[in-house]
Parts: sequence; C-alpha cells; structure tokens
Amino acid sequence: MRFTTASDMLHDLAAQGTDVSLARRLRRYTTPQLLVVDEVGYLSHDARYADLLFEVVTRRYEQRATVVSTNKVFAEWTDVFPNAACVVTLVDRLVHRAEIITIEGDSYRLKEAKERAASKAKPATKTKPMAS
Repeated sequence: MRFTTASDMLHDLAAQGTDVSLARRLRRYTTPQLLVVDEVGYLSHDARYADLLFEVVTRRYEQRATVVSTNKVFAEWTDVFPNAACVVTLVDRLVHRAEIITIEGDSYRLKEAKERAASKAKPATKTKPMAS
C-alpha cells in the first residue's frame, strides 16, 4: 500500500528529469496493490500534472485498487486541471467499476476546533473554602 497526497505525487513525478527516471518513479505509484491519493482538488494543476495523474490511473486501471479523496464533484475536475484534454477520460477510468462514497457533514478537524474553543471559553468555576 502507498499513501500520498495528489500534490506530493504529481510534484514528485514532474521533477523527474529523464524518461528513464520518470518510468522508474511511475512504478512507485503503479505497483502497490493499493494506492491512496488524498486531496485531489484542493489545488489546481496544469495539464502536465493531469497527464501524469492520467498515466498513473491508466497503468493501474482494472489491475490494482486506487482510492482517491477529493473535495470536488467530478464535473468540477476541469477546474482542478484547467486546459487538460485528458480529464474526461481520467474521470471515466476512475469511476468505471468504482465504489463512490459521498461524505457530507462538518470536518472532524472543524468539530475538534469548535470543541477546544468551547472548553477554553468556559469560565473556571471557583470553589468556596469550607468553613470549619
């Protein structure tokens, strides 16, 4: 299993200077039985990064499990990868035979922050000394 954020993976792949080093680095993301790519959609990427993600997904397609977390509906992925020609095909391969789970609600981080703020806001209760 390999866990990575989309940005980390795409920056890593884009930093490879030769086709040989890129092919070697692609294996890092294409060979694990499970690849988890977190935070797709939190940042926008250029067409080169879309092509790299497409390459990873295509090499894993129908062979190995891939989990992708995103804060965008698939129709908005053109905002994540503007001017990328492969976005429709990329999404098509991701959702084919996929189990799509939609999670709605407040972020657990937001919930914890609110709880911390509420506990700090409570006035400290003073105890009266007992009379003897």
